[in-house]
Amino acid sequence: MHIAFVASEGVPFSKTGGLADVVGALPRALAAQGHQISVYLPRYRQTKLTDPQTVVRSITVPYDDEYRFCSLVRAGSSGGVRYHFVEYPPYFDREGLYGTPVGDYPDNAERFAMFSRAVIEASKILDVPQVFHCHDWQSALVPVMLRSLYAEDPAFRDVGTVFTIHNMGYQGLFPAEILPLLMLPWDLFTISKMEFFGQVNFLKGALAFSDYITTVSKKYSQEIQNGIRVWFGGRVAGSGGHSHRHFEWRGL
Repeated sequence: MHIAFVASEGVPFSKTGGLADVVGALPRALAAQGHQISVYLPRYRQTKLTDPQTVVRSITVPYDDEYRFCSLVRAGSSGGVRYHFVEYPPYFDREGLYGTPVGDYPDNAERFAMFSRAVIEASKILDVPQVFHCHDWQSALVPVMLRSLYAEDPAFRDVGTVFTIHNMGYQGLFPAEILPLLMLPWDLFTISKMEFFGQVNFLKGALAFSDYITTVSKKYSQEIQNGIRVWFGGRVAGSGGHSHRHFEWRGL
């Protein structure tokens, strides 16, 4: 099976916490079992690559005010895993991954929306996986976009999505006006999809649209489900009828 991991950090290339350790280890473990594994990460200032090669020179990402153009860099393979990096210096060539000691970068929604859309577009050129495995809010727009903007794209008709929650404390909360800026439809702004107390919640969107949801442990899975039921008006994601796909929760 071809599985594409999509995450905002992963060792040995970038790290702020435990997410990076999982993204560094799990793909290798799956590759050792015979799966074809790709990993997509942003190319940050701290990302050190040996002999990087540009494999997609230009990926067009539309915003409501202009188009932006990023590229995809390949850094070979290690442990049977092929690594790709989305490169766009205005967004990722910064001192920190997500912000400064003062706070988060104000354009984090735009940054990781570009990352998510670039991964989807690049996969159409390189090799569409059978499953996208996304991690935390920074890659949460991949399942959202696949089931909305790309819902009629035949390239992704049979592609599954897995979403892993590493830390519910970080959800990707942004003003509602971010939807048109990112060229996302307003019909996502409902309690059964991405709306959260008047804001847009990226992580909630991934829960609404992913086929399979996992957490870092069985206990953590049990701990967070009651809170998530409240997000969806008393329903667990997927039970509201807005998705034709079956949902399962598992703790790794």
